[in-house]
Amino acid sequence: MNQFIPLAKPNILEKDIALVIDVLRSGMLVQGKYVDELEKSFVHNTGASYASALSNGTATLHLALIALGIKAGDEVIVPAFSYIATANVVELVGAKPVFVDIDLATFNIDVTKIEAVISSKTKAIIPVHEFGLACDIEAVMVIAKKHNLFVIEDSACALGALYKNKHVGSFGNFGSFSLHPRKAISCGEGGMLITNNLDLDKKIKILRNHGTEIIDGKMDFTEFGFNYRMTDFQAALVVSQLDRLQNSINYKNELADIYFSEIKSDKIQLPFVPNYTSHTWQTFHVVLDESVNRDEIIIKLKENNIGANYGAQCMPYMKSFKEKYKYNCETLFPNALKAYKQGLALPIYDLVNKEQINYISKTIKNLIP
Repeated sequence: MNQFIPLAKPNILEKDIALVIDVLRSGMLVQGKYVDELEKSFVHNTGASYASALSNGTATLHLALIALGIKAGDEVIVPAFSYIATANVVELVGAKPVFVDIDLATFNIDVTKIEAVISSKTKAIIPVHEFGLACDIEAVMVIAKKHNLFVIEDSACALGALYKNKHVGSFGNFGSFSLHPRKAISCGEGGMLITNNLDLDKKIKILRNHGTEIIDGKMDFTEFGFNYRMTDFQAALVVSQLDRLQNSINYKNELADIYFSEIKSDKIQLPFVPNYTSHTWQTFHVVLDESVNRDEIIIKLKENNIGANYGAQCMPYMKSFKEKYKYNCETLFPNALKAYKQGLALPIYDLVNKEQINYISKTIKNLIP
């Protein structure tokens, strides 16, 4: 295989580019008709009542916490394994992220361990639908209702994922999505925040635009807000991508089937898909046996023209959190730590073909017999 296979690459078509050019020629570059169209399309696709387009996926989580009144002295439960933004935003509002280990089979929060860390300071849970697989959100919602907690679903990787035929992100108070280039649809940077609560939606739309609100026909500033708006050319780039989302998910499931059939090794743990959901495969993430040097495998794969990397972080193991809270991650979060240290993300996206997936599988079998 002479051509390098990157870990990810967005599928941008000429018709997507044409819509961006339309915006550039119009001169109306910030929130405009395509932002409005994208928000309506997200409502249609997710089944949520309201959607807000924001500048990135981290901004969606940040504003959700602020809109729910999470503040200094509060605690927010998060899985120990995710992209660092999931926990960073909790710190940024002055609250404390309380980490819970994951189920190593699904890479999602271990729901059986949530109640043990709930305290009088706990105000919310941020469950993550990791790598495009729905977590056991029904169980999370039962716990949240029992303890009167808010739920912000971090669905950054999981656009199109269903839990018992209901779209992820639509269970909690908020559902957050990312439009980063490694996601199912992309405009470079961008995020979407959905909710079924009108008051929360209004709050988000005020906060994203410097706290702007129209009162008696005049513009006023009623909140200490942010510039978290999405540009119209970003929205234009993704509106037509959304139309082909399901075809993309179907194709990636075909690619995943090849990995499942071709990669056979006692030293490689393949992903697990519970019967309550289907997988959208933002990432095909495997876990290597501790006898295998994961970092060396990444280097050898690149030498064979295959892009690979680790999938996400054990967040409490990262320097910022480890120095602040002095966690013993080996004891407290062994599954998250193993998923971080031994995890391997493999290419799976629209622009990689089945021949390339077969080549990747064969190369892995040769490297890890």
